[in-house]
Amino acid sequence: MNRKEHWETVYTKNDDTQVGWYQPDPETSFRLIETASPEKGAVIDIGGGTSRLPEKLLDNGYKSIAVLDISAAAVTKAKARLAQRAENIQWIVGDITEVENLGRFDVWHDRAVFHFLGALSDRRRYVELAGHTLPKGGRLIIGTFAKDGPPRCSGLEVCRYDAATLAAEFGPVFRVVDETSHLHHTPSGKPQPFIFLTMVRV
Repeated sequence: MNRKEHWETVYTKNDDTQVGWYQPDPETSFRLIETASPEKGAVIDIGGGTSRLPEKLLDNGYKSIAVLDISAAAVTKAKARLAQRAENIQWIVGDITEVENLGRFDVWHDRAVFHFLGALSDRRRYVELAGHTLPKGGRLIIGTFAKDGPPRCSGLEVCRYDAATLAAEFGPVFRVVDETSHLHHTPSGKPQPFIFLTMVRV
């Protein structure tokens, strides 16, 4: 099963409120986005899936929002939940390591896609695309499992990071401006330590 088939299966077979990464309120991501772009610039959410982040952004006055996910099933579910409000979001179905152009955004947000990229070539393509998507001064917010986080998620191995190793993946194109630790609890109550970095495009 390839990467796309895996995630199509995950979103087809599971209730989106029962998957391990579900958050009823994506407060940490929203706070980091607000800090990065108080003027409410254009935001793209990488691997947004069925996250509640798009409606939280809409509720707080953001006008230019895009969501990219590899799973068409996830996007279909998210659009159904948002109903008419889905028309205010740009939806993109694609593999972040294969997309050639996303346009221009002020803020790039990724909660837990990057840590699934085990191949160096995939991570380099990711960083290159982020660099092309954000202008100088644009902000990249990325969250991954911390060093003491679980080694697997959704049946797949993940890469775990601390601030130094995660920052090294993005240098010298990006410079770290903020570091945040976050303890996520899955719907079943399991703790998952995350690290979030906010970086500026140099």
